[in-house]
Amino acid sequence: MLLLLFFFTLPFAGFGANALTYDYTANIECLANPHKPQYGGGIIINPELNHGLRGWSTFGNAKIEQRVLEDNKYIVAHSRNQPEDSISQKLYLQKDKLYTFSAWIQVSDGDFPVRAILKTTTGFKHVGTVFAKSKCWSMLKGGFTVNASGPAELYFESKNASVEIWVDSISLQPFTQEQWKSHQDQSIEKARKRKVRIHAVDEQGNPLPNASISIIQKKVSFPFGTAINKNILTNKAYQNWFSSRFTVTVFEDEMKWYTTEPSPGQEDYTAADALLQFAKKNSIPVRGHNVLWDDPSKVQGWVSSLSRNDLAVAVKKRINSVMSRYKGQVIAWDVVNENLHFSFFEHKLGSTASATFYNGAHWIDGTTTLFMNEYNTIEDSRDRSSTPDKYIQKLKQIQRFPRNNNLKQGIGLESHFSIAPDLAYMRSSIDTLASTGLPIWITELDIASALGQQAQARYLEQVLRELHAHPKINGIIMWSAWKPGGCYQMCLTDNSFNNLPTGNVVDKLLREWRSSLKGTADGDGFFEASLSHGDYELKISHPNVTSSSLAQSQRFEVSSADTLEQTTLHLQVSA
Repeated sequence: MLLLLFFFTLPFAGFGANALTYDYTANIECLANPHKPQYGGGIIINPELNHGLRGWSTFGNAKIEQRVLEDNKYIVAHSRNQPEDSISQKLYLQKDKLYTFSAWIQVSDGDFPVRAILKTTTGFKHVGTVFAKSKCWSMLKGGFTVNASGPAELYFESKNASVEIWVDSISLQPFTQEQWKSHQDQSIEKARKRKVRIHAVDEQGNPLPNASISIIQKKVSFPFGTAINKNILTNKAYQNWFSSRFTVTVFEDEMKWYTTEPSPGQEDYTAADALLQFAKKNSIPVRGHNVLWDDPSKVQGWVSSLSRNDLAVAVKKRINSVMSRYKGQVIAWDVVNENLHFSFFEHKLGSTASATFYNGAHWIDGTTTLFMNEYNTIEDSRDRSSTPDKYIQKLKQIQRFPRNNNLKQGIGLESHFSIAPDLAYMRSSIDTLASTGLPIWITELDIASALGQQAQARYLEQVLRELHAHPKINGIIMWSAWKPGGCYQMCLTDNSFNNLPTGNVVDKLLREWRSSLKGTADGDGFFEASLSHGDYELKISHPNVTSSSLAQSQRFEVSSADTLEQTTLHLQVSA
C-alpha cells in the first residue's frame, strides 16, 4: 500500500544570486505622485531631477526647466513647436545588451500620447508610449535592443506641440544576455514549477535509504499548442504528430464567419463540428476563433454590401449563431479580431461597435473569457496602431460601455513576427498589458518565412523561451496549421510529417518543459526535485519492499500556488 500525504516547505531557493533581478511591474493608473525610478534610474544621470538639469538638455527647439510641486522635482519641456521638441539625455549603448526603460509622464492639458524615442547612429527606435494626462502621472514602460554599439540620444515626443511634457523618475537599465537568461530561469522556477520533496519510509515510519525514484509526467499544465485545419480530419500521420505534442488548439479558418456563412442564410458548421469532435476525442481544449473580423478584406461580399440596419441584424445573428452553438465547448472567444488596425464594423455601425459586440457576447456566453485579438502589440515597436497603451485604451472603451463593467475579458496577442524579435520590447509590453490584471494568451505565433528557415527556427526558440518564462502569459498557440501546399508563414513539418528546423525547436522545448526524471533518495529516504506543473506518475523500488507492494504506481499533481510555500510530497511505503 502506498500513501501520498502533502505537506509544505519553504520556497525553492532560486538561482543567479549575483544577477540583477528584473522588475516585471508596470502601472496603468494615473497617480498624484510618481513612483521612484526602477533600478534607481539605472544608467540615467539625475533620474529624479534632484540636481537641477544635470545630465539633461534640450531636444529640438523646446525650452526646458526644473519645477517643484509638493517637494517633487521634475523636468518640463515647454514652448514646443514640433512633436519632437522636448528634453533629452545622451547615452552610449551596446548592441549585446538588452535595455528596459521607464519614466513617469504628465502633460499640461488634456490627454495625449507621449512617446520615448531613441536617436541612434543607425536611425530612430521607438521605446514605448503612454497616454499621458494632466494633473496626474502616468508610467511609460518600454524596452529595446540596438543593432550597433555607439552614442544615442533619448528624447520624448507628442504630436500635440501645444502641450508641455513633464517627465520624472526616469530609468534605463541594461542587462547582459546572461542576466536576461537568468531572469527567464528564475521566472520559470517561480511561475511554472514547484518544489516536490518525497520521503520514502516503511510502514513503521522508518526511512528507506537509497530508494530508487521514478517520476513520469503524464500531463503538462501549461497550455501549449498550434492551430489545426480540416486537413487533419483525413490524415492519420497529421493526427498522430499533432496529438502527441500539444495540449490546446484553435481552428485556422473553420469557425470564421466567411467560412460558416459564405452566402446569406446558408450556414455550414460541418468542418468546425468535425474539428471540435477530433479535439474532444484527444482531450485537447479549443479556443473559439473568431466571431467577427474588423479587416474589410476578410469580410465576405454579401456582408460588405449590407445597409447599416441590415448589417446590425446580420452581426447580431452571427454572434448568437456561433457562440450559442459552441457555448461551453471552447475555452475562449476571440470576439473581435484586429479592431486596432481595422474598423470595418465601426465605420458601418459607429464607434461603439466593438463594445456592443462584447456586450452581446457576454449575454450569450458570459462564463467564457472574451478576448480582443490583435497583432504587432509585442512584435514590432514601429507599429503605432497597436501599442500596449492603445490596446489598453480600447479595452477601457469596451469596459465603459453600458452594462460591460462585468465582462470576463482577456488579452489576445497574435505574435506574427515579420522582423527579428526584440525581447526587451516584448517583455516590457507584456508587463504593461499584465498590469490590467487580465489573462494574456499568445494566440497565433509564427515567424515570417521570408526571414529564412534557419533564422525562423532561431527566432522561434528565442520568442518561445521569452514567452514561456513570462509569469503573466497563460498559454501559447502557434499559427502553423499544416496544408499540403504550405502553411501560412511557418510550418513545423514537411508533408511527410518529418520535423523542419522549427519543429525541432518545438520538440526540444517540450522536452525541457517536461519534468520526467529518475533518481535515488538520500540516506534518510528523501528525494527532492523542482517539477513543472502537471500530473505525474510515481514509482519507487527498494530491496526492503516487496514487489507486490509496488505493483501499482501512484499519481499526484503539481499545481501553482497562491502562497510562497511549495508542495512537499511525503510518500509512505509498506514493506
